[in-house]
Amino acid sequence: MDSIERVAELLRARNAVDTLIADEINRPMTSGHLGEWLAFRIFGLTPAVHAAVAGFDGTFGGGPLDGRTVNVKWYLKREGLLDIAAERPDYYLVMTGPAAPAVASKGTTRPWCIDEVFLFEAARLEAELRARGVAVGTATSVREAQWTAARVYPDSNNPALVLDERQKGLLRLFATPAVPG
Repeated sequence: MDSIERVAELLRARNAVDTLIADEINRPMTSGHLGEWLAFRIFGLTPAVHAAVAGFDGTFGGGPLDGRTVNVKWYLKREGLLDIAAERPDYYLVMTGPAAPAVASKGTTRPWCIDEVFLFEAARLEAELRARGVAVGTATSVREAQWTAARVYPDSNNPALVLDERQKGLLRLFATPAVPG
């Protein structure tokens, strides 16, 4: 029972932290809600009028993408998979933790980190996937070359969204801690 008691103790502590975060973001503490909250503030997005709008979470508020719809994703690990909505936005803005193969999770963790950010043009990505015969939907397999081309942080291969130093500094606050050693 010692393990069960320890896990119960840790969950009480986690629930307390989750409550503090929920108080800050005014939504339940999940990667989806927190990811959207962060994206709205870091990338200057305007939230959709209603939280339940199908296919997108908001719009870009300025620059060359002004007014374009965006679906925000935060994956705690980058495993090469992307959930593609049936109702297509103009863009997917994807924040990820460390890159990892899509394998069994036994003995691993999913840290709440942002190590990379990607911007995919939804119509183009979907056309490329369908041309390859890839089933599009939940957990869609996206090639590494497509992730590389879509990267906007920490280095940028995608000129559609250029981050300034303030945005990069805010993202660095969420980087995976370096492992001593």
